[in-house]
Amino acid sequence: MKKHIFLIGIFISIASAIWAQNPIVPPGVYVADPSAHVWNDGKLYIYGSLDESTDYYCSWRHHVLSSTDLLNWTILRDRFASKGSNDQVPESDALLFAPDCQFKNGVYYLYYCLPDHLYTAGVATAPNPAGPFMNGKNIDLGGYNQIDPCVFIDDDGQAYYMWGQFTAKMAKLLPNMKELDKSTIRDSVLTEKEHYFHEGGYMVKRNGIYYFIYAHMGRSYMPTCIGYATATSPMGPFKYGGVIIDNDGCDPGNWNNHGSIVEYKGQWYVFYHRATHGSKMMRKACVEPITFNADGSINEVEMTSQGAGGPLNARQQIDAERACLLHGNVRIQMCAADNEELGGICNEDRAAFKYLNFGQGVKKVILRVKPGNKGGKIDLVLDSPWSGVVASVEVLARSKQDEWLTLSAAIKPVTGVHALWLNFYGAGDSLFAVDWLRFEE
Repeated sequence: MKKHIFLIGIFISIASAIWAQNPIVPPGVYVADPSAHVWNDGKLYIYGSLDESTDYYCSWRHHVLSSTDLLNWTILRDRFASKGSNDQVPESDALLFAPDCQFKNGVYYLYYCLPDHLYTAGVATAPNPAGPFMNGKNIDLGGYNQIDPCVFIDDDGQAYYMWGQFTAKMAKLLPNMKELDKSTIRDSVLTEKEHYFHEGGYMVKRNGIYYFIYAHMGRSYMPTCIGYATATSPMGPFKYGGVIIDNDGCDPGNWNNHGSIVEYKGQWYVFYHRATHGSKMMRKACVEPITFNADGSINEVEMTSQGAGGPLNARQQIDAERACLLHGNVRIQMCAADNEELGGICNEDRAAFKYLNFGQGVKKVILRVKPGNKGGKIDLVLDSPWSGVVASVEVLARSKQDEWLTLSAAIKPVTGVHALWLNFYGAGDSLFAVDWLRFEE
């Protein structure tokens, strides 16, 4: 089983520290729609939705994530709620969809939305970036009631509120940060036709250019991309820029994406999510470094297992949930409260880990596998799923229910950094499950 470190003392029920690359949340925790911000304490914070079921999006609670290096993350649990403990939305018990946060004059403002019959939007406050956020107050959207709030503060101190689906809405916030100047409301700041806008807005400013980040509907007839548009003023007009990352292929049931970009310690990053469990839900926040060109355009990046860190050390345990690209029916799914596996594996499915550092060479691969009724085979290949096989692991049919086995096989000489593909073969469905793998010299 995989183990994670929990903080001791009186904070044990609200916070836990974890080590992670991608995804940045541990097994059993599903934070989606990551909105990233760097505050005056030097930490990077993530505000996002909390998925808890494959039957519906999100939950009635928000966690907050924080980090000083984007590898070690602290989860601050239950920082805001619309129902149950710490209920701060007395007029509604609806789910909490994607939030955002902003800071002004010593106060942190959490902007939330609920998909109730009114599509309620609101704001709660706290004296620190991790909350808990209290005293939720409705925001009048001037009749344009839709989801996914985002707030941007320009250099002159003016705050802008963005929200909407299919078309992006935008308005100035009054100085109290809790009300819109309804005379400034604009619809169709971005549109699906011109910008592939679907939902999930976020704004930053870099070198005098305003970047509107959003869930992009331009590929696969699904909003799987994080896209962007640019302008020289905060309310546009915006010119379509392109795609920053596409999460298509993260899970066989995947539907959407939602994220943000931020600069931290001199490097820019895109935060996004991936679905799990063969569903549209149970999404997990991830991060990739990004680069800008001289003209301000952003280069598209791929999904990786390494995220903000370097290539994974092939000699250390690589957990199944680090797989960044899945072909076929295989998916990442929870198999215990603190553990996830590659499950639902069928013949000719594939899973990729990008990237692994094999150093000066390895001689053996070890995998923890739970056999199915008929067993099968796992071929390991490098760089491309159609490359030559460097190791093959036979998985015999199980002898006991839910029995985990540690299997090994010799591997051809491998050095340096490579993508690793696991190609699965066998007869029938649910051939076996994979928990982790590692290599030995």
